[in-house]
Amino acid sequence: MKFNVGCELNYSVSSDSIFVFNIAPIRNNHQTILEEKLLITPNLPHEDYVIPNFNSQYFRIQCPAGELAISYQATVESFPMQVDSELLYEVPPAKLPIETLPYLNPSRYCQSDRLSRLTQYEFGNLAPGYSRVTAICNWIYENVAYLSGSTDAQTSAFDTVTERAGVCRDFAHLGIAFCRALNIPARFVSNYSYALYPPDFHAVFEAYLGDRWYLFDPTRLAPIEGLIRIGAGRDAADAAFATIWGSAILQNMKVYADCLDPQPPIHTTKAIANTSN
Repeated sequence: MKFNVGCELNYSVSSDSIFVFNIAPIRNNHQTILEEKLLITPNLPHEDYVIPNFNSQYFRIQCPAGELAISYQATVESFPMQVDSELLYEVPPAKLPIETLPYLNPSRYCQSDRLSRLTQYEFGNLAPGYSRVTAICNWIYENVAYLSGSTDAQTSAFDTVTERAGVCRDFAHLGIAFCRALNIPARFVSNYSYALYPPDFHAVFEAYLGDRWYLFDPTRLAPIEGLIRIGAGRDAADAAFATIWGSAILQNMKVYADCLDPQPPIHTTKAIANTSN
């Protein structure tokens, strides 16, 4: 399935600043970039690099005071893997791949240790496997209001479960924290998302089940098959679309993800994966 994705970011820069952007889709066996264009105004040099474990693509810019405009566009072909969810099981820590173990630990925005009592009360007696992670998503959807502007960059999973309101980032953090409290490795994933309204970067989470990572979206705002993967990490701190050292204000942002196929993606009950690591 082919998609046209991209973003336009406009900043007002008060003093010499360093920007690191993570806005390009990854390249892997499930996702191919057919064409991409990056326009930086003013025409500043940039340094590209890739994080090996995730294939996440970054570029770094040093920008003087003034205005900075970033325009990125890509045509991407997506090949997500679909699996019968009933076949997916939880893997005990003793048998998990070593590289998944860090995603059992609490992190800055996902304090699984502070949510262990609630997690056991709500999900501890459920049958382990894909259905239990689905139950986590259902609980978040039913108990946390999706409310734009209700949280900020400091909001954690503990804050979200206390306030019972948040946005996609907060829903993902809470899902991750619940999973980790059940000894299920879980991590944060940033995406372009087809059919998301209003258009924006979209956050979901992955849980490690069986022999790979599977995607979950507690917001139910868009079909998982319509996700174009950008970055991943322990939480949002590892997968921000922009990290800035200096003084700059985002003045305007436009994000888009259009399906180029005649049959666009729809919601499915199948388990979806779009990475092999």
